[in-house]
Amino acid sequence: MPRKQAAKFTVPYLQILAPDGKVDAKLDPKLPDDTLLKLYRWMRLARALDERMLKLQRQGRLGTFPPCTGQEAVSIPAAMLMRDGDWFVGAFRELGGRLVRGEPLTATLDYYNGWEEGNILPDKNLRILPTSVVIGCQIEHAAGLAYASRFKGTDEVTVAFIGDGGTSEGGFHEGLNMAGVWKAPLVTIIQNNQWAISIPRGAQTASETLAQKGIAYGMPVIQVDGNDPLAVWVAVAEAMDRARKGDGPTLIEAVTYRLMMHTTADDPTKYRTEDEEKEAWAREPLVRTRAYLESRDLWDEAREKALLDELKDQVDQAVAEFETPKDRAPDEPFRHVYGTPHPVIEEQRREFLANLKGGEGRG
Repeated sequence: MPRKQAAKFTVPYLQILAPDGKVDAKLDPKLPDDTLLKLYRWMRLARALDERMLKLQRQGRLGTFPPCTGQEAVSIPAAMLMRDGDWFVGAFRELGGRLVRGEPLTATLDYYNGWEEGNILPDKNLRILPTSVVIGCQIEHAAGLAYASRFKGTDEVTVAFIGDGGTSEGGFHEGLNMAGVWKAPLVTIIQNNQWAISIPRGAQTASETLAQKGIAYGMPVIQVDGNDPLAVWVAVAEAMDRARKGDGPTLIEAVTYRLMMHTTADDPTKYRTEDEEKEAWAREPLVRTRAYLESRDLWDEAREKALLDELKDQVDQAVAEFETPKDRAPDEPFRHVYGTPHPVIEEQRREFLANLKGGEGRG
């Protein structure tokens, strides 16, 4: 018998806002002015906090952390589109989106200084999962949350994030497979920032795109310019609408760039060139978003300065609160492993406190 084509697939690509700030009028979602200004403010706030955290770390006032500079156009539009009942499942480079969802600025400062309190949110109804340092496992958690929404018959959507390197982890594939089979309302966003620590995108997977990995699990896919907040907005809005209607999951690949180091314990000059970074800075999201706002007479230099001054005060207040001494119980992390006490965890807590007490006075 002759060979026949069993299936054929394509991966669409979307860019609306070019690096120079010019918009494709036919694709422009025409967001209201106040929405655009809020979008830019959130992006600027995330950048301001990120820059301040880097200074704190270099001064020895903060632990190692992963900068998010250059990736603000991915998680922020997604978070702005989410409803109160939706679940935000991040990896560790979604600072802007977490702020939009209601996480305090002090939370990330506490977390990256070793305080578990950074993962304890002031309102449990925020539905933000803790930072996931274990690569890929958050997609399985997200698939479970999404399936629970489907099982209960609600219209809640789970939005999950993962890096390009994480797409090579088993948890990523297992989560997508489950979501695809059960038509779970899951929107998974790959932040393809080109580098999985020191491994370039082309060396960690042979796939022509990362988006196409979702095709194997029976879901719509799209690749977008991840430095274009309008393209991300449109792609996520379409995916969330599809999920709420009961049409299942979507995989979005946002092509962006990690402008800084993987973490502050990393030296990117060891594995990538200055020319590559310079080219990436020219395409970064804040520059093009500001140019777009200026083209619409929504922004100017005076407004920019006023915003930066306002955000500096906001970040300064958060840092002052963060550095104010607090009376925190050393066994606090044990209280938040499960929703209710667990005998094994309680045993570990008692052992921890006993060891802590036994170590008092030692030189």
